[in-house]
Amino acid sequence: MACRISRARAAPELFPPEDRHKIVCLATTPPAEHGLPTTQWSLDDLAHQILKDAHYADMSRSTIQRILSEAELRPHKSRYWLTSHDPDFEAKVLDVCRLYLDAPVLYQHGELVICVDEKTGIQALERARPTTLGKPGQDERRDYEYIRHGTRCLTGSRVVATGQVIGSVTKRRGTWDFVRHIRDVVESFPQATKFHWVMDNLNTHWSFELCQYLGRLSDVWEERPSLRTGAERRVFLTAASHKHVVHFTPKHGSWMNQIEIWFGVLTRQLLRRGEFRSTTELTERILKYIDHYNCHLAFPYEWTYTGKPMVSKTKRKRSRFRYRRRRLVGMRLH
Repeated sequence: MACRISRARAAPELFPPEDRHKIVCLATTPPAEHGLPTTQWSLDDLAHQILKDAHYADMSRSTIQRILSEAELRPHKSRYWLTSHDPDFEAKVLDVCRLYLDAPVLYQHGELVICVDEKTGIQALERARPTTLGKPGQDERRDYEYIRHGTRCLTGSRVVATGQVIGSVTKRRGTWDFVRHIRDVVESFPQATKFHWVMDNLNTHWSFELCQYLGRLSDVWEERPSLRTGAERRVFLTAASHKHVVHFTPKHGSWMNQIEIWFGVLTRQLLRRGEFRSTTELTERILKYIDHYNCHLAFPYEWTYTGKPMVSKTKRKRSRFRYRRRRLVGMRLH
């Protein structure tokens, strides 16, 4: 006779909420406070510390792991984080986000939203030995030794409404190099009625030379202020009444610039696995990739960040799963 086991409800938690809370508190304190020479907790260290401390109930390694997982705690993980202390952070973020969301409508009225920035130190690297192409059962193999042939700087601009990219490759990142790039972008759109430039707070982005060039294009250079300090130049460049308006991202907020996303695409598709025997070849292949991108791959990004606080992805996934589960149960009942 076959034996069937019923699916009974699991036993209640063996440890009360107070003990589980103590584990979370222990995992969020530095190990040095408990006499350990390590910089982060491991499951073994937590279990050993619990055994030593009489204030904690004895727990197995798997129990500790489950408690930390439910609390979304990963003491063994760490990542770099750059906090912006810009006093106008919220205002600048909302200004840039509003530009991105309004870019399609502005484009129809002849106004362009353009993101611009530099990618410096691009190395022309040649592998010391030929690369072995991939085949079934074996990935591509690149030699770890390489030959340096110098570096180049790429200044790129991205039209938010269309995704079109304009790039200039130079030997260095200088004031006039940036101004000449802005000139090339302006000359590419002679019919535009207004330009909104999104850029970070690099010194070449608020130089006197840039103020002079954009001021003359906006026909406001004759009535200019003194522009002796950087603060005065930034005020001049951000004047909303000008034809060319600069929108600065918050300090340490260059991730708000969409050209940074495209720089990541360029790195993955060309630079990371590319071989360049000279800086001339590096320059030619970057410009060739930009032409290919504009012809076949350019598209406007869907900007989803609007300045609201970000929430945990894990919680969203769990809530969706629970909703789907409840919906399926309801369908079965009916």
